[in-house]
Amino acid sequence: MNDDLEAAEAGLANGASTFHKLGKGMVAFLRATLGFEQEIMREASERLADAEATASSDHRKAQKDPKAYRSKIYPPGSEFALCHAETQLMSAVVGVLNESLTESIRGFYKLRKAFTTLNTILEAETRYMKKRRGMAPDAPGRQSVDSLRSNRSARSGKGVPGSFDLEAASKPASKAPSIRSLDSMPALENTTTIRPDGNACSTNNEEDDQFYDANEDLETNENNTYAGHVETEGISGKLNNVSIDGGGTANDRPPAAQPKTPPEHGMLDHDPDSDVFSNPIDVFIHSGANLCFGLLLVMIAMIPPAFGRLLFIIGFHGDRDRGLRMLWQASKFHNINGAMAGLIVLGYYNTFIGFSDILPDCDPSNTDQNSIEGYPRERCEALLADMRSRHPKSHLWLLEQARGEAGRRHLSTAISLLENSTKSPLKQVEALEMFEKSLDAMYMHDYVLCSKSFTTCVSLNNWSHALYYYIAGSAEVELYRQHKSSDPRAAEVYAKKAIELLKIAPRHAGKKKFMARQLPFDVFVTRKIQKWESRSNDWNVPFIDAIGISPIEEMIFFWNGYKRMDESQLNTSLARLAWSDSSTTTTTTTNPTWHREGPEEYAILAVLRAATLRNLTRYSDAKAQLREHVLSIERAELKGGLKDDWTAPAAHYEMGVVCWMQSRREAKEGSREEERKRVVECREWIEKAARWEGYELDARIGLKIATAQDTLRKWEARRGKTK
Repeated sequence: MNDDLEAAEAGLANGASTFHKLGKGMVAFLRATLGFEQEIMREASERLADAEATASSDHRKAQKDPKAYRSKIYPPGSEFALCHAETQLMSAVVGVLNESLTESIRGFYKLRKAFTTLNTILEAETRYMKKRRGMAPDAPGRQSVDSLRSNRSARSGKGVPGSFDLEAASKPASKAPSIRSLDSMPALENTTTIRPDGNACSTNNEEDDQFYDANEDLETNENNTYAGHVETEGISGKLNNVSIDGGGTANDRPPAAQPKTPPEHGMLDHDPDSDVFSNPIDVFIHSGANLCFGLLLVMIAMIPPAFGRLLFIIGFHGDRDRGLRMLWQASKFHNINGAMAGLIVLGYYNTFIGFSDILPDCDPSNTDQNSIEGYPRERCEALLADMRSRHPKSHLWLLEQARGEAGRRHLSTAISLLENSTKSPLKQVEALEMFEKSLDAMYMHDYVLCSKSFTTCVSLNNWSHALYYYIAGSAEVELYRQHKSSDPRAAEVYAKKAIELLKIAPRHAGKKKFMARQLPFDVFVTRKIQKWESRSNDWNVPFIDAIGISPIEEMIFFWNGYKRMDESQLNTSLARLAWSDSSTTTTTTTNPTWHREGPEEYAILAVLRAATLRNLTRYSDAKAQLREHVLSIERAELKGGLKDDWTAPAAHYEMGVVCWMQSRREAKEGSREEERKRVVECREWIEKAARWEGYELDARIGLKIATAQDTLRKWEARRGKTK
């Protein structure tokens, strides 16, 4: 965690214990997840498989060996069970990032097994806490996670794209999903084999698990339930009849079993200097279990609705609030688990929360460890300072600091941090820094730096060259438009560069895959170039003049860059968007093809303008743009062929965001009834967006919709139902 993986490799090289192998696997895992390179992912998978097998063997031995460490909190062998679960979690992440559908399915399967093991460890903590309080070990807590989760899962299924019909999902079945008894920790066995025909059968030994190559070109009839743009039809066809417990098909299984973990505020949350953690093995188990289980709960809760069917197959749902509390708890400890938890917490708030718009009210100065609402700025700043003092040479913390500055609309400061630092010895971290700088330059409208930085990303990272080339080319388009009248010679140079970069982009699309499917942005880029080429031919104009609404502003919208701009930068965005609309100006710098545009291009402009106006707190103007140019247009006119079909659902989401922002203003003014009216309207727009049919990049917008629904549920829990 100090950017010295070579030293970590050297220190672990001569050891063959479970812990040494786990360390080696974690080093490879960090390299793999930071760089997304297939060769490193394969190495990580091999190391983690070796560590998993050793941990399983050592766990069985520790249970039988009377000389093995006996904890006052955990069952014998829990340290090895934790290592086993950690390897499975990391293997699952690598598997899902892998381009193979078979490996992706294997990854989801491993999540289930890791969940079961971690749940066992955490129930041991529950029993220990009850014993310390003088309660019977089987006494119920104040509010169990069973009740918390059952309520949340029931709510989360409503109106969420890709979720199962709740009525069908709740039908009684003869056999409930089984989670191991937690009174004794059994050997890590009794797993499931997935056969080529899609059925499941039990096996008695983990080493006997078999996964056959999935047909990655499998075609099935489109499911009536919306599953999002991340195409899961082929996977669904494979998994429709899979039951982890072998008890029926997915559609007739009972609701997923829920973890019997501690109550929401009754978890073991002591500080590292507590007498509870007098033994370092207990410290390792506690911090590791909180890290892994917390990550699982947050990760599953945030998976886009498009993966609803896969989550049902896994058999459990996430709990974002509880997961965050567990990650914060793990971050207190000065070990690898604490460092990883700190990195995940900061990444969550700086990226996922920074990406979302409808968030709970939060006091930024609140440092209460039970407060996780919104963006607890001062608490995050304190965590970052602590992590930088623990690992002063790591650029990972510098990256999070830059993201935090960008989130506070200090883009120039963020870029300065990334440009003026020493070079990281890790190429993967260097690539992340370069990507972050590229985005910040895009938000700042520094098109020269943006184009240069994204082009550099191509040599540092293999993830999505199509996207890098596309954004670099889009920046050159803006430079061409800026100089078209004032400096035609320079404009010609920019046009040539833009065309070169944009035409290169589709050649790289499809080279990287996620769960055997093309990356969503690769699909987007390919369609965009085809659309502009078609317009160029139909209108008999140069390709550079067939490009419609500012493609760089479109990218800013999809990355929610408007949320990171100050007032002057937002006004610059409005000026760039005005270039396309000849109705707003009579200068010769405007778009010569605007009179040929139809409703679809007007809709793109309206959504981008509305998002910009909203961030300028011009709420009425934002709504007017959406109503006039998107919401009043028939759906059929905004989809089909090479059209941008994302504008209508995005407009509904934007209307919901504006209503939420207006409700917060009413709340500050003490207008409770007006606040409620705005929240009711907000929910109506968000639910319409959530129920939308599949469209391009819907998984990306779906993340923001899911966060909005969670926020609205919390508001209703405090203030009462809105309907």
